[in-house]
Amino acid sequence: MKSRRLRRTRRRATILTAAAASAVAGAALLPNWSAGASTTTEPEVDARTKATFQRLAEAVFTDRTDALVDRPGRKKPMTDGFSGRVALSSGAARTEDKALDRLADRRQRLARHGEKYSAADTTVTLNRTRVSGRKAVVTVTETTTLTYRKVRGDEPRTTGFQADHRLTFQADRRGNWRLTGIREADDDQLAVNQPTQPTVDPAPVASAPAGAPTAATTTPSSPRAAITRPAPAAPKDLTGGAYDYKAMAAYAEKHWRDYNPDYPSFDGQGAGGDCTNFVSQALKAGGWKHVPGYVYDYTRWFGNADIQSHSFIGVNEWSWFALNSERATSLANVYQLDVGDVLQVDFDRDGSKDHTMIVTYRSARGVPYLSYHSTNTHRRSVESIIASYPNAAYYAYRT
Repeated sequence: MKSRRLRRTRRRATILTAAAASAVAGAALLPNWSAGASTTTEPEVDARTKATFQRLAEAVFTDRTDALVDRPGRKKPMTDGFSGRVALSSGAARTEDKALDRLADRRQRLARHGEKYSAADTTVTLNRTRVSGRKAVVTVTETTTLTYRKVRGDEPRTTGFQADHRLTFQADRRGNWRLTGIREADDDQLAVNQPTQPTVDPAPVASAPAGAPTAATTTPSSPRAAITRPAPAAPKDLTGGAYDYKAMAAYAEKHWRDYNPDYPSFDGQGAGGDCTNFVSQALKAGGWKHVPGYVYDYTRWFGNADIQSHSFIGVNEWSWFALNSERATSLANVYQLDVGDVLQVDFDRDGSKDHTMIVTYRSARGVPYLSYHSTNTHRRSVESIIASYPNAAYYAYRT
């Protein structure tokens, strides 16, 4: 290649001809430009790079899920196979190593409770990629199914969940992308393979404006439920009563992942997300009737596409309504829960409940299995909840 600066003149013909020859020879020895060469230009994220982002995300969450599966020998982490153009940063690699250790501990705790998984399947869908300079933020949806190992013999076949994640990638000056951070998008933080404690949002659903009507009674207190076995017998009549508990379970199992468009979704809006809204819908499907009134009055309960009482969508407000109306009573132990019953959790034990779930299956040996939103989850055992959050406070309700 001729340089524009190497122009021949008669006066400098000999010198410049030699210089030109030297430049050509030197150019022949230079390597071709590659993605590994240093560059100050901003890197591009093409379709191939996006596909690699997706594959690395799938590897991360597959490794996490696999850490929960009971098998004689552990597989090499899938993330170890990524290097070069797209890979984990050194910090993210250390974080994931610690995450796998914590999940291995959870697997052992579950085994002590008598629960094991024999297989797992995780897929990741890339939803959106936003690039700003050398930073890329990738939003993905993880769909995971775990197969229960038949330890007791009457476990359900599988448990599953969907969770949204936000991954941050940074490009170095060579144009290589490194995954530097993962956090749960929206309110998704209660997946079985989530290694960290959920972030508790202290904000209530809302406070009543000045001059608004208030409830006629004080807020009823719910006692904590024990998490030990065996639990005292507390049989529940699933047929012939005022409510259809099988209809409650059927509704929850139909809509745990496919949200009912007849109701708004509060997923991603903080203060607990959509969990209580979802449970209230299931209770309504089983026969709970509306109690119209002012939205801030916890002694009222109603919800549809246009308006919802705070007791319909709020964790603590639901508890106050359920106990005050006597539509629910407190259970002494979480293992007394049966189909259509409700479990609430206070993760940081500050007295304010954070999450609501409904029982959609109970094994013959007395283990309740819960379905819930935020994260969208199907038939997760109460043992798995306790093993994941052993220091939380639990509140059990017979509906």
